[in-house]
Amino acid sequence: MKMRLVLVALLVAWAGSATAQDAGSAAGTPLVGTAQDGYESAHSLELYRESHASMFMNDYGQLARYHDDDVKLGPAMAGEQRVVFFGDSITDIWKLDESFPGKGYINRGIGGQTTPQMLVRFRPDVIDLKPAVVVVLAGTNDIAGNTGEETLEQIEGDYATMAELAKVHGVRVVFASVMPINDYNPTALKFFLQRSPEKILALNEWLKKYCAENGLVYLDYFSAMVDGRGMLKAELTGDGLHPNTAGFAVMAPLAEGAILQAEKQGTGNRE
Repeated sequence: MKMRLVLVALLVAWAGSATAQDAGSAAGTPLVGTAQDGYESAHSLELYRESHASMFMNDYGQLARYHDDDVKLGPAMAGEQRVVFFGDSITDIWKLDESFPGKGYINRGIGGQTTPQMLVRFRPDVIDLKPAVVVVLAGTNDIAGNTGEETLEQIEGDYATMAELAKVHGVRVVFASVMPINDYNPTALKFFLQRSPEKILALNEWLKKYCAENGLVYLDYFSAMVDGRGMLKAELTGDGLHPNTAGFAVMAPLAEGAILQAEKQGTGNRE
């Protein structure tokens, strides 16, 4: 009930400044929501939590997802510059072999996960694989509240713990910005109402500052993918949250540059 009231309040404030359009509005134009949209968005989050209740109780970090793959892969060989992409559904659906042909980058994304879940599996899915670099893309599901409401300080603490664990084990860290979202179609509106744009901006500011203060690489997807309204560009997504092929085409060279920067930091060759 509390989540529904919060989302409805956000919806009312947002809808008051939106431009009226119907469901067939042009790309890049916001929809006007109603209280019913707020209730449906909140209900979809409740259904997500209920459908994952067994997992939350029995395998909170979803360690089983990559267990066999991790065992088969084993730790990196001496001199191998292994890279792990670690994150939620945006990483999970990313076809790394197509975006980075011949690189052999390792995908350890799991749809729907939040940073506390990712912390649980950080050892088997990152540390034990002994990568040179880990690229972490997370945060959007924390803001949505997939595993319960979190403060920004709690989310930031999870990021910091991942960075500290990686440092102890000689893994160089790339923290990617949280992606922008949009409200340009009914599906996008549902995701939009679960994710505060203000919190996305605040978390990105913290990530950028934390990386600068701790010698990590900040990967700024947000600036390259945001439109004039502060939303995810319509042509880069179908549902307002997840990148499409065009979206990943924008992300890939940015990720490659960040990985190269992290690898150079490891050898002391700073640009």
